[in-house]
Amino acid sequence: MRLGVLDVGSNTVHLLVVDAHPGACPQPAHSHKTELRLAQLLDGAGAIGPEGVDKLVAVVQDALQAAEDKGVEEVLPFATSAVREATNADEVLARVQAETGVELRVLTGEEEARLTFLAARRWFGWSAGKLLVLDIGGGSLEIAYGIDEEPDAAVSLPLGAGRLTAGWLPGDPPDAEAVRALRRHARAEIARTVGEFSRFGPPDHVVATSKTFKQLARIAGAARSAEGVYVQRELKRESLEAWVPRLAGMTEAQRGELPGVSEGRASQLLAGALVAEGAMDLFGIETLEICPWALREGVILRRLDHLPTD
Repeated sequence: MRLGVLDVGSNTVHLLVVDAHPGACPQPAHSHKTELRLAQLLDGAGAIGPEGVDKLVAVVQDALQAAEDKGVEEVLPFATSAVREATNADEVLARVQAETGVELRVLTGEEEARLTFLAARRWFGWSAGKLLVLDIGGGSLEIAYGIDEEPDAAVSLPLGAGRLTAGWLPGDPPDAEAVRALRRHARAEIARTVGEFSRFGPPDHVVATSKTFKQLARIAGAARSAEGVYVQRELKRESLEAWVPRLAGMTEAQRGELPGVSEGRASQLLAGALVAEGAMDLFGIETLEICPWALREGVILRRLDHLPTD
């Protein structure tokens, strides 16, 4: 069957269309992406304002039209931290459903971590052993660890690259003291969770998903996306530590000129790098591998698991 997963994230609204059936690898057929930056459309009270809701409704309608055009049989719609944490989330969800017919499922942070872990487990297989999975989104950082398809530990922290950029890094380039303050904040948040994972012992394999990690790996020398999903891509902590001060001294425009960095994500790259560096340091990670699959694939795989096989 042809499935569409509609991901209303903190940065983008992304429709991923795949051809899939139980027991097979989902094959991407189409991608429809709109940069909305919902996390930056919150007002002082933490609500998504009328203009933001109008934009969201319009983007969801466009995505539904794209899904119809591509022959999608079923759309799996969900929303993550930007909608989850909006003070008017219920009103936003009701408006989206009333005007588009889409009932967005709001994932908890732990559900995000668990579904992303499932995707990574299926991608790397059982031979990867105990997996530690990191995912930096626009609004949150997810961490999950385990040896099965369900992680033994899964947490979500308010350390998304978009959220932190908006709240901690004014200026272009940002002030050095602001960068140090964010570094302290991110590491303190991550440090509180380390004990929850360390009791399970060291992982056999560490992987990372998300656009942030992919871009950091690319500027550190990983293969271009054009070389395909099956090329192994790694990010070494040593390389990341060398890049962080360089990114801190760059303007947004200069970051946007780096290999693999999109113009829309350039502003968030420094905050993402500080979180990634802190996580790798505090968890004792020297090298991690980039996983092509993430939350959207996890949602698709979970849906396929519940389809009849005959």
